[in-house]
Amino acid sequence: MNELTRKRIRISDIVLKALILLSAVITTAVVAAIIIYIVKRGLEGMSLNFITTAAFSYPYENYGILGNIINTLYIIIITLLVAVPIGVGAAIYLTEYAKRSRLTTIIEFATETLAGIPSIIYGLFGSVFFYNLFRLQYSILSGSLTLSLMILPTIIRTTEEAIKTVPISYREGAMGIGATKWYMIRTVILPCCIDGILTSVILSIGRIVGESAALLFTAGIAAELPNFKSFTDIFTKAGGAGGTLTVQLYQYAQRGGGEMKYAFSTALVLLIVVMVINVFAKLAARKFRKV
Repeated sequence: MNELTRKRIRISDIVLKALILLSAVITTAVVAAIIIYIVKRGLEGMSLNFITTAAFSYPYENYGILGNIINTLYIIIITLLVAVPIGVGAAIYLTEYAKRSRLTTIIEFATETLAGIPSIIYGLFGSVFFYNLFRLQYSILSGSLTLSLMILPTIIRTTEEAIKTVPISYREGAMGIGATKWYMIRTVILPCCIDGILTSVILSIGRIVGESAALLFTAGIAAELPNFKSFTDIFTKAGGAGGTLTVQLYQYAQRGGGEMKYAFSTALVLLIVVMVINVFAKLAARKFRKV
């Protein structure tokens, strides 16, 4: 065999591959261990009554989180409806329209600053700002608007990187056949980077459902079931206070004792909700790619 084409075996390559494999195994093992532990502990307090009612009674240990599940879904949907269009729009502007200037530098600096602010400060800001400006008080809408500010950096930065991965030849080809800038972005760029946008949405959902500190200041801890008597009640629910699954989990864990099993049961339900949402997001992205 030719000396130039013969595969050389280096000890350093073997060591690096082993370390990479070890890292992957450790990461997978940690995730699996967390899931198994939550499932094992969560099944102790799990029951049909626990996930289908919102009752709460200390003497009879009648616990339920249906109200918290509904509140969580409300906050996820409203937050994404507000943050995703703004975040994706900002990413498109920064990558496709804006030239390097002081304005883009300020926008990027503001985005990085938002990503580093502790969530408790977001909660304090949201409770004061949205209360004074919009008179929202403790409400699901106030919590959603606060979380929208929190996830904007994730959506903007991830979408930016996804757009940058689209080959320049795609842009040149679209512009070469007479397509306008916006038509090229809408029909070529965005479909090609839909996976990156989906990643930003999934990461944002993880941040939303895992947040409790900011929501304690803005959305409150109420867990009552909504009374939907008419179609408009679906929207008026957003104006009332509502504690999410993480907020309820925090309350169970804070009280400790016999309620710890309900804390783990809430964590298990939260884990299932996130997985179901991620599956639907993947299916939606696959449908968009076909279109």
